[in-house]
Amino acid sequence: MAGIGPAPFAAMMLSDMGAEVIRVHPLRAGGDIPLMNTRFDVLARGRRSMAIDLKAEGAAAVLLDMIARADGLIEGFRPGVMERLGLGPAPALALNPALVYGRMTGWGQDGPMAPRAGHDIDYIALSGVLGAMGPGDGPPTVPLNLVGDFGGGGMLMAFGMMCGLWHARATGQGQVVDAAMTEGAALLATMLWGFRAGGAWGGARGANLLDGGAPFYGTYECADGGFMAVGAIEGKFFAEFCTRMGIDPVPAQDDPTLWPQQRADLAARFAAHPRAHWEALFDGSDACVAPVLDWDEAPAHPHNAARRAFIAPGGVTQPAPAPRFSSTPPATPGPAGAAGAETGAVLADWGIGADRIDSLRARGIIEP
Repeated sequence: MAGIGPAPFAAMMLSDMGAEVIRVHPLRAGGDIPLMNTRFDVLARGRRSMAIDLKAEGAAAVLLDMIARADGLIEGFRPGVMERLGLGPAPALALNPALVYGRMTGWGQDGPMAPRAGHDIDYIALSGVLGAMGPGDGPPTVPLNLVGDFGGGGMLMAFGMMCGLWHARATGQGQVVDAAMTEGAALLATMLWGFRAGGAWGGARGANLLDGGAPFYGTYECADGGFMAVGAIEGKFFAEFCTRMGIDPVPAQDDPTLWPQQRADLAARFAAHPRAHWEALFDGSDACVAPVLDWDEAPAHPHNAARRAFIAPGGVTQPAPAPRFSSTPPATPGPAGAAGAETGAVLADWGIGADRIDSLRARGIIEP
């Protein structure tokens, strides 16, 4: 069921790996999300789409007939919307007991906040993750919408769908996958919860090993305004980092009281030269240092280019399908098509008869 953010991302991941995924749009979609349903809607890549008046009499029956033939369904509406459309898990699983029914929401299918609207930033706020990001002397830093929508949302849903499909293939029994972004975001922070329980992670923001507190794990501005990222956590990598930086002797890493001065010293050193100087200095080393690239630089970087990490179907640059497979490499996905552009063909391919398709057109439930 077409939507925004995490559910399309999960469907994109499955489609990238060779699944046939059909996007089902409302007949006359509204909304104010820029570039949706255009060739720039890269989350829709590689998939055909159909459009149908979801509230019209007979629409649910058409979709249920398609659901009866499907392995899985993914929807990202608020709880209860699919039930009101007549497309909830009960009728779907009654028709297709092996169906894996994926439900992507921010808060989950139940609980006191389940009916409320929200976005990525709200979900990661409730998970505790947002409060751990950013400098100690400022507000939490928003990590784009990567932690809730895509990491804790779409990837969690894709994983849940694959688990459900594996189980259904083995047993013939389908089920509902309830993927909540606030829980997925919390799951991403599992290691840090362990650190905190063991006393290795304090409550203060920007004062810990991986949140910018440690001078050997952070970013530094260069003389030309570029930035370098330093991740020299392990002792041997930190020693190499210090050698290349001209720091002798190698300072202690495990005393947080020394970190502020060490960070200030590193900041002054990095600020003395442009980014290209530091790139050359650390080239080929194990010091765990890399340039912070921008949107234009990342696809052109020699490593990314050698790995073909970015593709440009339809002239739109975007990340390539991942991960890599030795025996079944995924094909390059085609560009996203217009919403509903292939309604008739999709319905026919999914077993809806020609007379029925003509009747749907005549009643305005679908359009040519």
